[in-house]
Amino acid sequence: MPLRRTPEEVNAWLLAHGRRPGREDEPGNRARADRLIEVRVRRSAAEGFPLLPWDGVRRFVASYVGLEFPVPLAPERRFRADPTFGYAGDSESITELAESLGRRLFPVGWETAENGIVLLDDTGRFFYLHHTGPYFLGADEPGALAALMTGYQEDAEDYYVRGSGDVSGVF
Repeated sequence: MPLRRTPEEVNAWLLAHGRRPGREDEPGNRARADRLIEVRVRRSAAEGFPLLPWDGVRRFVASYVGLEFPVPLAPERRFRADPTFGYAGDSESITELAESLGRRLFPVGWETAENGIVLLDDTGRFFYLHHTGPYFLGADEPGALAALMTGYQEDAEDYYVRGSGDVSGVF
């Protein structure tokens, strides 16, 4: 049974580590987020698997850029909203997962202890690409942040479109 967090608990966690309403609209945060996103866009194109962001990616990264959120039950694990983190060739893995899900994906951050990449799809769902395979974090931002806060995740395979391939162990 996963640990559940109330919206109030998630909000308190975010506020305690610097997240505040309207942060995504601050010019400095938007500019920093755009620079980081552009680095990822260029790197993925150079790898031959271009990843293209959309407004939801820009908003999410600008909301959290520069902040670090320790996982309460394992404070050595931290979430950072930095789309530049990744592995050589990971754009191919992200593209394969996107094809399995039937949705666009873009990296929006990472988890520092396990070095898993947090991905946002174009419907607002969040996934986690780990060296052991892909996982589902949440159907929306609050759900994904609660999952990051508790360390809970589900196999992403339950979210694959019919007839798609297996991308477990892609790293």
